[in-house]
Amino acid sequence: MGVSTTTHPGGVAEIVVDAPPVNALTVAGWYGLADAVVAAGRDPRVGAVVLRSEGRGFNAGVDIKEMQSTEGHGALVGANRGCYAAFAAVYDCEVPVVAAVHGFCLGGGIGLAGNADIVIAADDAYFGLPEVDRGALGAATHLARLVPQHLMRAMVYTCRNVTAAELHHHGSVLEVVAREDLRAKALEVAGDIAAKDRYVIRRAKESLNGIDPVDVKRSYRFEQGLTYELNLVGAGDAHRDAFVAKGAR
Repeated sequence: MGVSTTTHPGGVAEIVVDAPPVNALTVAGWYGLADAVVAAGRDPRVGAVVLRSEGRGFNAGVDIKEMQSTEGHGALVGANRGCYAAFAAVYDCEVPVVAAVHGFCLGGGIGLAGNADIVIAADDAYFGLPEVDRGALGAATHLARLVPQHLMRAMVYTCRNVTAAELHHHGSVLEVVAREDLRAKALEVAGDIAAKDRYVIRRAKESLNGIDPVDVKRSYRFEQGLTYELNLVGAGDAHRDAFVAKGAR
C-alpha cells in the first residue's frame, strides 16, 4: 500500500497509488506522491510517467478523517501544503505525465489529472469537485484545464460530476477505454513519448509550461487562501464533521 514506482525498460516510470479504501491520501501520502513524481522526472532513464491507482477509483482527495481526528490545525495545513506539492510535482515534472483515471476522480484527484499532460480514462471514470459541500475550496484551477469555464463554475457551485465521455468531447481526455484496458493504453501512450529524443521531450515539456496562460501554482494558492478563511469562520470544520458523521469512506 502507499505509493510505488516501477521504471520499465522503455523509459516509462509507472507510479501507482494504492491507499484503500478510496485513495484519499493522508498528509504523508500527498508528500510521498510528490516525492515519487519529482524523482521519476529527474531520472535520466525516464522519458514519460504514467500516474495511476489501484482499487475503486483514481483519487478521492484528502483524508478528511485524518484531518478531523488530529488536534489543532496541523493536519489541515499539512494537507493543503501536501496537495500543493503533489499538484506542482505533476505540473513541473521534467517529462510528460500521463494520468490513467478510473472510477472516481474527485477533489485532489482533479488537481492531479488537471495538471497532467495527458489524461486517459476508463469508461467508468467520473470527475468532480465536492469541495463546496465539504466547506472548502480548491482545484478549480485544475478543473478549468479539463472543462470549459462555465461548466467549471457550474461544477464548483453545484458539486455535480462529469463523465469521461464528456471530457473526451471537450478534448481534455485523450481516449476513453474499457477499465481492463486502461493501464495498457496509458503505458502505450507514455511509451510513444518515451521513445522520442529524451532531451527534446524534456525541452518540449519546459516550453509548454513556459507558454501556459495560467500560473497554476499561484492560482491554486489563491484558492487555498479562501479555504483558510472558511476554516477561520468555522464553516470548514462544521462541514467536515458532518461528512465524518455520515460514515463516508
